[in-house]
Amino acid sequence: MQAAASISTLRLAETFVISREAADTAEVVHVELRHDGVSGFGEAAPADHYGETAASALAYVEEHAGALGDDPFALDEIEARLPREQFAARAALDAALHDLQGRLTGLPVWRLLGLRREGPPTSWTVWLGTPDEMAARASKASERFRRLKLKLGGRDGLDVERVRAVREASALPLQVDVNEYWSLEEALDSLPRLAELGVAYCEQPLPAGDPGGAELKRRSPIPIYLDEDCHTLADVAACAERAQGIVVKLAKSGGIREAVRMAHAARALGLGVMLGCMLESGLGIAAAAQVASLCDHVDLDGNLLLAHDPWPGVELRDGVQLPSEEPGLGVRDPG
Repeated sequence: MQAAASISTLRLAETFVISREAADTAEVVHVELRHDGVSGFGEAAPADHYGETAASALAYVEEHAGALGDDPFALDEIEARLPREQFAARAALDAALHDLQGRLTGLPVWRLLGLRREGPPTSWTVWLGTPDEMAARASKASERFRRLKLKLGGRDGLDVERVRAVREASALPLQVDVNEYWSLEEALDSLPRLAELGVAYCEQPLPAGDPGGAELKRRSPIPIYLDEDCHTLADVAACAERAQGIVVKLAKSGGIREAVRMAHAARALGLGVMLGCMLESGLGIAAAAQVASLCDHVDLDGNLLLAHDPWPGVELRDGVQLPSEEPGLGVRDPG
């Protein structure tokens, strides 16, 4: 197989704000694998928070392209040859291999995996702002989506008021994501009040590895789902001691294959599974959407936050991000 990769900048429709950063653009790496005149594509969405950048992802693909070999169906062997680092880059290679398999066989990836096409409805992310700003964004999104995810962690004592304002503006199911920005004391104070407002669950309230995780699980009136604490299959068992669910993202797990393993392991441990994303184009979202039917909750709105999606193919239908019925990932090559 021949590999090519390049860095691309995605522009957001509006500034995206979470507790630790704000962004107007996102740098991703697009990967093309070519075999017998057919190309498969994948996208790496690296996160600085995990020590990965577009430059490091690109370097990984270029350095290890020779380890891919000549058989796009030999996924076990290819996976074993690739160093377990730069997981966003691994996810891009994994997606491109699955896309290539689908295009070679004429089947969409979800059918190759033996999965259902349709998963749960995606949440729409209401990024961090003042209570009134978040309420206005929630009200606008309520016509198009079936649930909302609220970014919290403002460090200003207004997080509960943010949720209260949104609840007054929208009757949609709510979940919240704190991105590690509460202490145990803040969480124990806020979560009962969020439960009264009908919040379904809370994503990563404490910093990853916080020793108060087990106590918070025991005392929280709503389920805790772990994101920054849970990267790959090796992390799932420990999460069962600290939460009721895990957040799977292809960019931090290394791709579709690892995401499937994580979902099954979580089920065996009695954990819920949420499928999340980074700021990604339709190419990255399409890869995740192939396994959405394995999950209880879905947060795949990265491509919907863009000013322009260069990789169309995922269809938002009645709030659900549906993967294409076309071969592979089903996205259209912008080139």
